[in-house]
Amino acid sequence: MKPHMKRLVLEAFIYLGWARILKALPFSRVAPSLGIKMEESSYNRDSMNQTILLEISRAIHMASRRTWWESKCLVTAIAAMKMLERRGIDSTLYMGVTRDASGKMIAHAWLRSGHIYLTGADEKDLFTVVAIFGKIIPSKGVQGSTSHG
Repeated sequence: MKPHMKRLVLEAFIYLGWARILKALPFSRVAPSLGIKMEESSYNRDSMNQTILLEISRAIHMASRRTWWESKCLVTAIAAMKMLERRGIDSTLYMGVTRDASGKMIAHAWLRSGHIYLTGADEKDLFTVVAIFGKIIPSKGVQGSTSHG
């Protein structure tokens, strides 16, 4: 594995641990850090970010298989979102529900940035979306100005 990818896997491992701690907290405390509720980031294809999106997705999947704590869909989605946020890249976290064969309600989470699904894409179509959190990163230098006077 190339040194760049090793660093990404280590970063993913750290964010997976952090996301697992967040998952243990009441969701009402965690939700505000996930972005704007019921707002999606753009689906536009961004060729400049495509490589890093795919690398982060790969790093999250590699690291999540090696954690000694549970690193399933919500944990991987939050970890990937935070890795993207660190790089100034928008993303959208989706949460969905469905019923399993026995009628029991089950949930799933997945993360998208642009046109790429970084986590949870394999099962997303089986779920009805019940919550969306758009993490829209303000462009550099476009911060709102406030007048003092």
